[in-house]
Amino acid sequence: MGKEHLSSEYLMTKLSESKVHFERALDCKHTEFDDLYPYMIEHPQFFWYKRYVAWSELLTIVKLCNELDIEWKTQFSQQQADYIESRVMSGKVLDEWFEKNDSKEHVG
Repeated sequence: MGKEHLSSEYLMTKLSESKVHFERALDCKHTEFDDLYPYMIEHPQFFWYKRYVAWSELLTIVKLCNELDIEWKTQFSQQQADYIESRVMSGKVLDEWFEKNDSKEHVG
């Protein structure tokens, strides 16, 4: 499949959706994952797994953007872009994704 088959607009939409999905998972808000696995809400590891799935989705979209030479970093703060480039979802990412001085509110 050539680069011409995926538009940058399409990938930016998917990137934005995956960012919202990850941020909703961080905030323990409802996501599509809850609908797919409603029984997992009863298990303590659920929120960790839900965040992992959202993080993996975000990294996959970023990987596609990189492979297709589409700039993705403009949708993130520098700190968030650094976390994504390191690819490891650590406690630091979970604790500091939303910057302390950021004027944006968490995802609604």
